[in-house]
Amino acid sequence: MYVMHSKLFAEVILPLPVGDLFTYRVPADFEPSVKVGVRVVVQFGARKFYSALVYRLTNEAPSGDFEMKNIDAVLDKEPIVNQAQFILWEWIADYYCCSIGEVYKAALPSALKLESQSKVCFNPEYKIPSGLSGEEEALLFMLQGHGQSSIREINRFLGKKSSLATLKLLLEKNAIILEEKLKESYKPKTASFVKLFDGVEEKLEGVFAEIKRAKKQVGLLEFFLAETIYHADKKEIIAKAELLKNGNFSDAVLSGLVKKNILEIEQVEIGRLDQTLGEEIKASKLSEAQELAFDQIKTELAGKKPVLLHGVTSSGKTEIYIKLIEEQLALGNQVLYLVPEIGLTTQLINRLKKVFGKKAGVYHSKFNDSERVEIWLNILEQKEDAYQLVLGARSAAFLPFIKLGLIIVDEEHESSYKQFDPAPRYNARDLAVVLGQIHKANVLLGTATPSFESYLNAKTGKYGFVELKERFQGIELPEMIVADIRKASRQRSMKSLLTPELHQEIENALKNEEQVILFQNRRGFAPYLQCTTCGWIPKCKNCDVSLTYHKYRSSLICHYCGHTSSMPANCGECHSEDIRTKGFGTEKIEEELSVLFPEAKIARMDLDTTRAKKAYEQIIYKFEARQVDILVGTQMVTKGLDFDNVSVVGILNADQLLNYPDFRSFERSFQLIAQVSGRAGRKNKQGRVIIQTSQANHPVLKKVIENNYSGFFNQQMVERKIFKYPPTFRLIKIVLKHKNRDRLDYAANNLAVNLRKRFGFNLLGPEYPLIGRVQNWFQKEIWIKLPKNHQIGKSKKEILTEIQRMKSLPNHSNLIIYADVDPM
Repeated sequence: MYVMHSKLFAEVILPLPVGDLFTYRVPADFEPSVKVGVRVVVQFGARKFYSALVYRLTNEAPSGDFEMKNIDAVLDKEPIVNQAQFILWEWIADYYCCSIGEVYKAALPSALKLESQSKVCFNPEYKIPSGLSGEEEALLFMLQGHGQSSIREINRFLGKKSSLATLKLLLEKNAIILEEKLKESYKPKTASFVKLFDGVEEKLEGVFAEIKRAKKQVGLLEFFLAETIYHADKKEIIAKAELLKNGNFSDAVLSGLVKKNILEIEQVEIGRLDQTLGEEIKASKLSEAQELAFDQIKTELAGKKPVLLHGVTSSGKTEIYIKLIEEQLALGNQVLYLVPEIGLTTQLINRLKKVFGKKAGVYHSKFNDSERVEIWLNILEQKEDAYQLVLGARSAAFLPFIKLGLIIVDEEHESSYKQFDPAPRYNARDLAVVLGQIHKANVLLGTATPSFESYLNAKTGKYGFVELKERFQGIELPEMIVADIRKASRQRSMKSLLTPELHQEIENALKNEEQVILFQNRRGFAPYLQCTTCGWIPKCKNCDVSLTYHKYRSSLICHYCGHTSSMPANCGECHSEDIRTKGFGTEKIEEELSVLFPEAKIARMDLDTTRAKKAYEQIIYKFEARQVDILVGTQMVTKGLDFDNVSVVGILNADQLLNYPDFRSFERSFQLIAQVSGRAGRKNKQGRVIIQTSQANHPVLKKVIENNYSGFFNQQMVERKIFKYPPTFRLIKIVLKHKNRDRLDYAANNLAVNLRKRFGFNLLGPEYPLIGRVQNWFQKEIWIKLPKNHQIGKSKKEILTEIQRMKSLPNHSNLIIYADVDPM
């Protein structure tokens, strides 16, 4: 029997680290529905099925003698990726030396990338309705009984080559969940609300008689009634936090009424961040300095190039952003507002919601699959409830914008914008500039401490440049005091970890009922333990790094691989029992402060205390509500948070920042110290910043105290030019990994010899990095410096060719090699 073959072929992108597109035949039945940007199910290899993206359609069959496979199913009626996204993906793959498949995998939510190895679970919250197809119903009952199944097992159960089309329908109905995302599911945001216990309203007189001797309970109940059922708005419930704060009552008083069944507390879902938080209000009126900066930004943006806004901390950059956003939304345009950390969205979205209501929303990787897909499709299809203003971390740059008018990159200097692993290893700041060019959208980069790259671009005219030199409402910049640790130690005047200057300032702040932030960029109790007899230090068995002591868990933890061991009773070498902690982390600071200031309420903000979904939010709320007097934290406390009552900021060990062996260490030190200092004296009075160091005359500290960023930049640029480092030169880092040290050495030396023929003295290495082994993988690095005017595209192709040659050599199947362009 003669079968007529279709003459239409689809070149597709697979979510795999393979460099090429793959061509499949489009069956005649599928021709009307296959379009560029839709997902199709294809077989790749002997047994695996993937959802691939149609990149191009052609009538020309590829040359070569091989059997061409057909597309098995079409998953979408309309494209889920638009042309602008494909252009961006191509640029990322080309610039960052990765495959377009890796970009596809990073860009789309997991639910849009079904593959035969995915694990599928039944959603326990889903009620199976009537009206499902027999296949859907049978599959759901099977998943209910099995707990989870792979797509391959589901294919076998349904007797089909591919079940991805069926699974797509069930995902859309929220009936199933992909297993790999279960642990990261974003739970509904709830808050504690207080209401009268059932039946109490009818017998209030007797209730008051019952509690008349508990004066505070009587007061709280009276206040509650005044704010709810006796209030003009006749409310039944009130937020617990609002009740306690506005009425000035303690948690214990409320608990007493709850135990007596007079009041009760219930958790109320206050909605995802797509719900309006409070009444919409008009944007604040700009100050004279802000108005001038706003006009200058508009003038610079008219020149169709990115603009760098260099505004001191607390200068009101956000208010300027809001004004610019208002103009774009009035034109019907979309706005992308990027922040470096997911945590920063907490405070910022509340602020944006008050002005823009439901037009503003959040998108980031902590949402579950169905939510991310919903936001993706709403923006793509421009539905009525689609966000016009999207606030998010770097992954938000991949959304399918149709009418993008403005991109804001806040705190543009932050290294968090750089993706490290896995590929693509992109920088969202640079990606935003390219995205702006593709959409012909305005791009605004804002910061108090610009990256050298952006500042040089501004100074050379590649970017527009606007400065905002004064704080909002005339608030003074904080007074900075350098406290000499060496001198204080010599005079024996240290109070535990605090110099006399910092100790005195904390005492004064607490006396005046003001708040304090203390910064130490190291979590845990102590960086390491050491035997005082022989010098033995416990190390990780998987990594070349000492184990960090975490007292609250009474264990030693590796911060690279997570390996944990119990606290040793004696030395692993000489068996001495005299083992002591060395150095200090946030956990130890918290403990020492509780001894020095026993009356103070102390909280800690680091990775250990913010692992839970709402933990970060709760710490910020408590600090804003003044339920915490002293906040100890790592870098998290430096990033754009706004607290009204902070009068003192302490940097406990500036030496740790200044002495880090990296060519960017001075730049990062300036940025971190300036940013954390900006948390002091933000709204009511001038704050004080105490910088503890044993290098009191360090040139970086002098420039920070002078607030002389320009002078610091010029000083550092002299060294950068001499030693050929960014931003005057480009860097490409080649990383090689292997579990066998000898094979790694051989491969790294071989690769370096071949690359040195091309790049000469501009190649450094191969060399082991500071941590030469992580998770039992030894690693070496080769650094290549390229002049800015160099043909970087040609050099990248040569580098990738050499990498592929090395990978293809015998015994190199387990060798990992990748290029990282513009490493941080």
